[in-house]
Amino acid sequence: MTDKEQIQALYDAMYKAMISKDTTVLGDILSEDSVLVHMTGHRQPKKEYLSEIASGTLNYYSVDTDSLEITVNGDSARMIGRSRVNAAVYGGGRHTWRLQMDSQLRKIDGVWKITYSKASLY
Repeated sequence: MTDKEQIQALYDAMYKAMISKDTTVLGDILSEDSVLVHMTGHRQPKKEYLSEIASGTLNYYSVDTDSLEITVNGDSARMIGRSRVNAAVYGGGRHTWRLQMDSQLRKIDGVWKITYSKASLY
């Protein structure tokens, strides 16, 4: 597979793991120093993010991807995914958000990992 194909598969695997609460797979997708910036601006390190998925604080039910843009530059890449994500988070009701994930990736020991993601609406 090309780098772009590997990254697209990573994006798909990320959402599948979020929906199934598979924090092992999700943990493998994220680099150890990975940070997620939520729509609220809250910066969340990997360990806290995985804990909130496992505890049911963050619940993801489905995702329909509208677009995925990938730019590769050597061992780094940028991925901008736009998807309609059905979720219930932080005690709120279940809603579908038009969520854009703007992510930075790094190839570590030959494997693409997400190092940083910023969520916003589109």
